[in-house]
Amino acid sequence: MKVAGFSFIRNAVQFDYPIVEAIMSVLPLCDEFVIAIGDSDDDTLGLIEAIQSDKIRIIRTTWDQSARAGGQVLAQETDKALAAISPDTDWAFYIQGDEVLHEQSIPIVREAMQTYLNDTKVDGLLFKYLHFYGSYSYVGDSRRWYRREVRVIRNTGNVVSYKDAQGFRTRDNQKLNVKLIDAYIYHYGWVKSPETQKKRLRHTNHFWNDTEKIADANATLDHFDYSKIDSLAQFTGTHPAVMQPRVDRLNWPFTFDTSQKHYSLRVGFLTFIEKLTGWRIGEYKNYKV
Repeated sequence: MKVAGFSFIRNAVQFDYPIVEAIMSVLPLCDEFVIAIGDSDDDTLGLIEAIQSDKIRIIRTTWDQSARAGGQVLAQETDKALAAISPDTDWAFYIQGDEVLHEQSIPIVREAMQTYLNDTKVDGLLFKYLHFYGSYSYVGDSRRWYRREVRVIRNTGNVVSYKDAQGFRTRDNQKLNVKLIDAYIYHYGWVKSPETQKKRLRHTNHFWNDTEKIADANATLDHFDYSKIDSLAQFTGTHPAVMQPRVDRLNWPFTFDTSQKHYSLRVGFLTFIEKLTGWRIGEYKNYKV
């Protein structure tokens, strides 16, 4: 069984993406790791080149600024990295620049890859998610956060990144048939200093909004207020070992009263049903379990 990891990144230093930790977290599962590095305004290239592993293969790319609507350029960059993995790869593990696999999940992922290796009805593996917010002590627990996503795909050449690169579909736009596994991706995109988060949002806004909306959005981002969130839960588990140095360096204060829930009547009712039954009504699922 051959496994390749793949990802893309740009301006990782400037916007404090834990891309090194992301790559290191999946390397134990991979025979190679392809990282597409876009033209950056910082030393992202040097950051990746400093990783001590002969598994890593860098490809240099240029982002298509005309494809920013709906985050399309992010899917394009994902596809560039996927296309560069070795053709004899069986499984491809996708990890984004702000995602980290907990080492406790490595045996689970490896076993699932082996179990379904010859079951061609299985197109990929579906992971559970923890979304950290504000600091490393809180996770989002409301409907605004997606619960699951596909991060391992079978290397058939028929799978491409979908929309803004959150998930995948076949080239003829069919959802993938996937198996849900008891493995977790830790998402850290909303754990940055308020100043860095402000800069990141101003930058990434360009990949979702048209020119007219960008100016309006920037005007509202003079300072990022983490307190404007509907619901959080206290995190009581452990972080991936590769993330612990970052956790130890946390240098901005953030506290949240987890008993406070800022829901609309509709969302409050849907949340009640979900907690009672486990059913998330209207949940977006870009896959077939």
